[in-house]
Amino acid sequence: MKLPTARVAPLDPAAWDDATRHTLRDVRIGSGEIPNIFKTLAHHPDLLKRWMVFGNHVLFKSTLPPRERELVILRIGWLCEAEYEWAQHVRIGKDCGLSDAEIHDIKLGHTAPGWNARDVLLLKAVDELHKDAFITDTTYAGLAAHYSTQQLLDLVFAIGQYNLVSMVLNTFGVQLDADLDTSFANT
Repeated sequence: MKLPTARVAPLDPAAWDDATRHTLRDVRIGSGEIPNIFKTLAHHPDLLKRWMVFGNHVLFKSTLPPRERELVILRIGWLCEAEYEWAQHVRIGKDCGLSDAEIHDIKLGHTAPGWNARDVLLLKAVDELHKDAFITDTTYAGLAAHYSTQQLLDLVFAIGQYNLVSMVLNTFGVQLDADLDTSFANT
């Protein structure tokens, strides 16, 4: 964690307004508790409500296959050193078919042995967007041979969404939920 304590403490559900309770009525992950990221964003109900629409598209309605979506989310979380993001999406990634070995190799990126050609392109795209906010022509052409225009849009927006989320988590010091694995560097 970049910060040992939260700069903005998660807002206790007892302090939520009706709009926040409505927005978060169906949010439960892992242990069934509402995760700290949502309780932190509860300080700004209007932002939370609008962000949830976009976040739900990226996570639940994307045209990318779930395994590939989680591959890129984990890579951007790793590059941003967002331990909270990493821990949440290791669990989700495993549910979407990523193996422990693949999760470990995501930290190494596209040069790790064993990736298929499509995974190499996806990981390169994350690295390029993180470094230059741009996917090179070579990487883009490779991706375009495998993915539709909608999928390419979903890919860039997924990486951007989780880059943004990583910034929020790191800046506000959102702490790991009790049910998350704390072995960031050892996963």
